[in-house]
Formats: sequence, C-alpha cells, structure tokens
Amino acid sequence: MSLFEDPAPAGPKSKVAAAPLAERMRPRSLAEFLGQDAIVGDGRTLRAAIETGGAGSLILWGPPGVGKTTLALLIAQHADLHFRPFSAVLAGVAQVRAIVAEAAELRQRDGRGTLLFVDEIHRFNKAQQDAFLPHVEKGDLVLVGATTENPSFAVNAALLSRCRVVALQSLPDAAVAAVVQAALSDRERGLGVRSLTLADEALARLVALAGGDARRALGCLEACAATCVDCDEITAEMVVDAFQHRALRHDKAGDLHYDLLSAFHKSLRNSDVQAAVYWLARSLEAGADPVHVARRLVAMAAEDVGLADPMALQVATAALTALQFLGLPEGRLPLTEATIYLAAAPKSNAVTRAIDAATAAAQADAQHPVPLHLRNAASALGRDLGHGRGYAYAHDAPGGVARMECLPPALRGAEFFVPGARGFEQRLTERMAENDRLRRGDGS
Repeated sequence: MSLFEDPAPAGPKSKVAAAPLAERMRPRSLAEFLGQDAIVGDGRTLRAAIETGGAGSLILWGPPGVGKTTLALLIAQHADLHFRPFSAVLAGVAQVRAIVAEAAELRQRDGRGTLLFVDEIHRFNKAQQDAFLPHVEKGDLVLVGATTENPSFAVNAALLSRCRVVALQSLPDAAVAAVVQAALSDRERGLGVRSLTLADEALARLVALAGGDARRALGCLEACAATCVDCDEITAEMVVDAFQHRALRHDKAGDLHYDLLSAFHKSLRNSDVQAAVYWLARSLEAGADPVHVARRLVAMAAEDVGLADPMALQVATAALTALQFLGLPEGRLPLTEATIYLAAAPKSNAVTRAIDAATAAAQADAQHPVPLHLRNAASALGRDLGHGRGYAYAHDAPGGVARMECLPPALRGAEFFVPGARGFEQRLTERMAENDRLRRGDGS
C-alpha cells in the first residue's frame, strides 16, 4: 500500500467518507498543492529537490491550514520514505528513541528510510530538540518539523543549522476558492455526488472568513453541507452561521501577537489614524491582553511623539489607567481615544536620540568624576574636600539660570538632546538657546 492509497474502498461507510472533508481533500501531488508557488512552484529549487527525493531535513514555518503536514507527506512520497507523524505536545524523548529504532529496523527490512514529521516542534524544549541531532546528522532519519512560531526563537540553533527553514504563507484568496470549488465538484473524495452549489456571495464570504486557512474553509463548507439536502445552494447566510463568531488567529506568546502590536505601533508612528485604529481592533478582537496594547501606547508616546506634544504621554498613561479602572468592553474607548490622539500628534524621536547618545557617551568615555561644585556637600569631610564649593543656586540667578557648567570638563559643549522642528519642540529650541546664553553670562 502506498502512502496515499485509501485504506478501504470508497463508500458511504468507508473510513475515507468518515474522515473530515479537509483530510479527504488533502493534496496528493505537488500539482494539487495550491497557494505556495513562491516555494514549490515550477522551477523552484525546493520543488526540484522534492521531485528528486533530495529535500532533506526541513523546518516548515507558517500559520495553520497552509499545507505544512501535506508538504511533509509529499516529501515522503517522492523520496519513498516511511512517514511517521509525531506530536511534540503528546510525545517525548522516549518516543523519539523508539521511532529511531523502528526506522533502523525498517531500513534493514525493505531498504527504505523514514521521515519523522514533528508537528508543533516549537513545543519541545532544548533538551528534547537536542535528542534529534545525532540521528539527523547520521542520516538515521529525515526530520521535518512544523511550527507556527518563528524558528529563530522557537527552535534551538544547533537543530536549525541542520535543517532548511521553509516559510509558508497564508493562502491567497484565489487558492482558497479553488480548494473549495474542488471539494464541491470532486465525486470521489469531496461533495460532488451531492450536486451542491455555492452562491458567488457565499464563496466570497467563505474565502474572507477563512483568512488564508484551507482547513478552516473546508470545515465551513462541510458544516454548511451538513444542513443541506442534495442539489441545494449554499448561501452567504449559511456560511456566516457555520462560522459563527470567527476566532481571529492570535497567540499571546507567539509571532502574530507581536506582529499585530508591531503593525499598531508603526501605524501610530506614521501618523495613520485609520490603520492604527484597525490594528487596535484586530488585536483586541483576537484576544490580546488590552494592557499590552495600552503599554504600547505609553511606549510610543515617549519614543515617537516625545516633546513634540508633551500631552501625548499624559493621554497614553490616562488611557492605561482608564482601562484598568473600566476593563473591557468599555476600556476600548480610552484606548481608541489615545490611539487617535497619538496617531494625529506631531512626531519626534529627539528624546530617544538624546538618551541613546548620552548612553553611548557614558559607555564609551572615561568615567568622568563629578565636578566638585556639583558634589553632595552633606558632610564636614566632604565640604573640607571642596564638595559644593562654587555651586550657584539657580533660583537666585537672573532668569533662573546660574553661570555654571554642569557637564564634566571633557564633555563641555556636547549636545545629546537636539529638538526637532515639529510641535512644542520648536519652542524648546528657543528656550534652550536662551538658557545657554544665561549660563554663559552672555549679555548679547
């Protein structure tokens, strides 16, 4: 029996018919593997490697429902390898050893190697991932791991160095639509024998709600079909009802969480009010902790607005306080208010550049001693050593600025904070220039 042969004749009571539609419609060849042309399309290096049986060990990275398991199956098929699925959630190192032993026995018996497919490989800790290393190096098995998390963070470096990382993308709408239409018409594996039709509006709604996830699309189609009689038309209302309230993809510890926050922050920085409000809604609807969103607002107010609008930080911290007081759903409103205010505010990163420049100077230069006139003169010994001698009390000076240097001599004239030309920082430029004149005692 080959990898993709049915375990029993097709029929209403067969295992094939009993399997979910998404499983029945799993692509059986690279020609049926839709939506990943950038990776396995005609002429691509990986496609050629798969077709010649030389794909080797891989880490398949991508969101759910884009074909990671299917691609592993196709790799095993083309390389004539035994396929052994393995869940990092349910199994451990002992099972790895058992599979390695089984792989050795199978190779002795029929000369065929084994492809070990590890689903959710990011859930293994470092020690568990290290258990694969000697067997991958010796060629005891081909390892194909699947992960929805960034392998750079979720997979240890030693294992990454021995595997090629392949990034799969969410399926384009056209590919999802093609998968759905194929399932409707396929009489052997799909719903073709029922002669169901799908209204154009229903197909568009199904594709939109699937969000690039073929498994989700086929699950919805199957749910709709279960409520129909043969020859019925599936409507948009039926699609929406089948999806109910779609759970947006989100993982509070994963890449998408940080990608949504990144899109939110960058839209704020670029003064795009509409985009910032959208990414705020996406994060909240997906179940992100609203406090994380509020913290991003506070950070952005200091980092990207700064003193171009001194009210920005107050608005952001007020939104955080209001959220903690109100909770959700009412807390969405102060978050939205702050989002709109910050996106529309003038922008400046002068504060960020100031602290970065001062930090660089503090790290690179000698540890300049504090000038004597600025030292704490709290003790008699300190005063005898000259601490505080020459200090001028600013409030007693004209304009409230004393003729006194406050930087170490080696850093005099250094400029760390350079105001921008937007918003309140324009006034700061004038104010700082006046203060410098008073500190120098320049009467001009």
